[in-house]
Amino acid sequence: MPAIRLKPIVLALALLTSVASAARAAENETIVLRFENHHFTPTQLSVAAGKPLVIQVENASAETIEFESFKLNREKSIAPGHKVTIRLPALQPASYDFYDDFHQDVPEGTIVAK
Repeated sequence: MPAIRLKPIVLALALLTSVASAARAAENETIVLRFENHHFTPTQLSVAAGKPLVIQVENASAETIEFESFKLNREKSIAPGHKVTIRLPALQPASYDFYDDFHQDVPEGTIVAK
C-alpha cells in the first residue's frame, strides 16, 4: 500500500522538475550567430547584462570554423553545416570580443552586455 502512495509524489516531483527546467530555459535569451561568406552575422550582439545567455552558432560555410573568445572563456569548433549551442552565465556590463580562430582574416565580432 505505501508504494501506491509514493507514485503520485514521484510523478508530482517529476512534473515540478520539468516545469522548473522549462522556466529556466525561457529565462535565457537565445541569439543565433551565423557564419557565412567568411564572416559572422550579426557582428555585434547587444544583450542584457545580468542575465544568462545562449548563443547558437551556425556554420553555413564549406569549412570548419572555431568560435573563440578569451573574455568569455569559450572555444568551439564547428563543422560545415553544423551548429553548436554556447551557454553563458549572466554577463557583467562590458564588451566581449569573439572571432574565428581558424581564419585570422575573418573580422572580429562583439557581444555588448548593457
